[in-house]
Amino acid sequence: MEILEPQNTLKPAALAYQKKMSNPLYFWFGMLVKLPSAIFWKFRIKELDADKCVVTIPFTWRTQNPFNSIYFAAMAGAAELSTGALCQLAISGLGKYSMLVVDFRAEYFKKANQTITFTCDQGQELIELLEPLSPDDTAKLRMISSGKNPQGEEVARFYVTWSFKRKS
Repeated sequence: MEILEPQNTLKPAALAYQKKMSNPLYFWFGMLVKLPSAIFWKFRIKELDADKCVVTIPFTWRTQNPFNSIYFAAMAGAAELSTGALCQLAISGLGKYSMLVVDFRAEYFKKANQTITFTCDQGQELIELLEPLSPDDTAKLRMISSGKNPQGEEVARFYVTWSFKRKS
């Protein structure tokens, strides 16, 4: 039986973006310029491919609130990064797009007092939405980022609605 490698559906520009975001130094510098709170809170992209993005946020003094859990805004930032990096990967090589968060909702289920891993696995859905857009067309996608503790228990779920406009 022959084992086939999965085909990489990413365009060269997306592969370059993926490589840059996987490089700790480039990620650090990019976040310093665009999202300094990600450096302070010590976000890490653990996985980024055409299907999903996985981001971790540690439970440290930097992320802690007075109730001995991770501050909601820090978790929201990690969740948004897991969806936003996936969006950036999907639009890489497709032309010019503008993107904007137009709705943001959260549900909290358990106390977040350990490293939390946020996963968004809507990459293919995103690609299917964006590729057929013509210049000046817009589209929206509600993306879900699920935050889990090391035991695999869901701590929080974030719903981030992104709006995309293809530029001419």
